[in-house]
Amino acid sequence: MKESKHKKKWFGIPLDRQSLGEMIRFAIVGVLVTVIHYVVYWLLQLVMNVNIAWTAGYIVGFVFNYYMSARYIFRAKANIKNGAGFGGAHIVNYLLQMVLLNVFLKIGLSPTMAPVGVYAVSIPVNFLLVRFVFKHS
Repeated sequence: MKESKHKKKWFGIPLDRQSLGEMIRFAIVGVLVTVIHYVVYWLLQLVMNVNIAWTAGYIVGFVFNYYMSARYIFRAKANIKNGAGFGGAHIVNYLLQMVLLNVFLKIGLSPTMAPVGVYAVSIPVNFLLVRFVFKHS
């Protein structure tokens, strides 16, 4: 059977077997990174400013995330180009998360619940940014 030139897409990502595999692997790694980030944040926010605790959790999660994104999700070799792109994507993601965290805290969510809203917005944005980096490096 001849393949159609008009493949279904989601935010510009073809919905083929390879892309769906990437999304599933991203979800698995994302859960692990989110748990790592949240546990570090939760423990530290008990004894320090929430913004510092959030940043510490982000850094720990970032290191794990880069390794897993390169090797497991996108099956790419880690190199300077995708490392720099990954770092740039995560600077954008980190700033988005810091703004959202403080907005959710300001509107009255507790420090333990505010991350739920942050993750709901930032995870899909992060997937699109990181996928772009590994597909174009």
